[in-house]
Amino acid sequence: MGHDLTCGPETDPLQLYRYRDGLYAADLIAAAACEFDFFTRLAREPMDLEGVCRSFGVHPRPADVMLTFFAANGLVRWTDGRFHATPTATEHLTKDSPRSLIPYYASLKERPVAKDFVTILRTDRPANWGSYKDEKPWTEAMLTEEFATGFTAAMDCRGFTLGPALLREAGLAGRRSLLDVAGGSGIYACVLAQGTPGMRATVLERPPVDGIARTMIRKRGCEERVSVVAGDIFRDPLPTGHDVHLFSNVLHDWDVPKVRTLLAASAAALEPGSLIVIHDAHLNEAKDGPLPVAAYSALLMSVTEGRCYGVGEMRELLSEAGFGSFRFAETACDRSVITALKA
Repeated sequence: MGHDLTCGPETDPLQLYRYRDGLYAADLIAAAACEFDFFTRLAREPMDLEGVCRSFGVHPRPADVMLTFFAANGLVRWTDGRFHATPTATEHLTKDSPRSLIPYYASLKERPVAKDFVTILRTDRPANWGSYKDEKPWTEAMLTEEFATGFTAAMDCRGFTLGPALLREAGLAGRRSLLDVAGGSGIYACVLAQGTPGMRATVLERPPVDGIARTMIRKRGCEERVSVVAGDIFRDPLPTGHDVHLFSNVLHDWDVPKVRTLLAASAAALEPGSLIVIHDAHLNEAKDGPLPVAAYSALLMSVTEGRCYGVGEMRELLSEAGFGSFRFAETACDRSVITALKA
């Protein structure tokens, strides 16, 4: 109790994050090269996203993640409105090349994650979460106490490194009331409230995570400045009376239509001049990197309904929802923060 949450780690855990976040990357290459013979066909006929979906019988969301990951790896490039196989992909990942590594990757194609990627590309239905044995989708599994407790703890532990970096870049000086939307354990709300003079925070979560959040906030001695309210972000209007909305590692769980819904709900609940803070792993403007974020997006594509979004994509979505004065800053461990003001 009473721990200073605003202090970052003494050592750099970046590589530890990258091992975990990029865990599924090799399986995506194996699925594309061995099941779809993707690079052989793309080398013969460059395609846009629609053409890729039509030719390979795959869906836009997972195809977008796959192409972004390959672009970040230098395996495809976007030229003249189409994706082209690069010389590296043509030499090493097409079946007719004497230097083809497809047989090398074929040894991975029966791995469960590689097989999951094939199904996800064809159906756009995510697999179950990691090694979780229940076949419930992640969003339904989160309604059970056991899974919700373990998942919340997994996300909570990142906050001790990511939270202080977010605090430095979020630009909260003078703000008084923060709503942490789908805030999990409340770790980010605690960090930001503790590090911003005069700020109080509310964590919005649905049961049973709201109860988990209350317990963890109390253990950290933050209950006087951080409260919890129960609600469903897709069924209930967001609470009013706040001048900051925080979406920390939330939007990447959803595809574009639901991201639009959440941003519209935020705009409806905020007064003009209020701040929206989106803390996440973001791709660059061209969506061809950074490579660790593109690899993380592959993991998210596998186990959630979402993916990582590019800076340009987020600017467009925020503008549509009625936000302006867009700002981007890197934080820690391949994460970044985007802020904007309600117009």
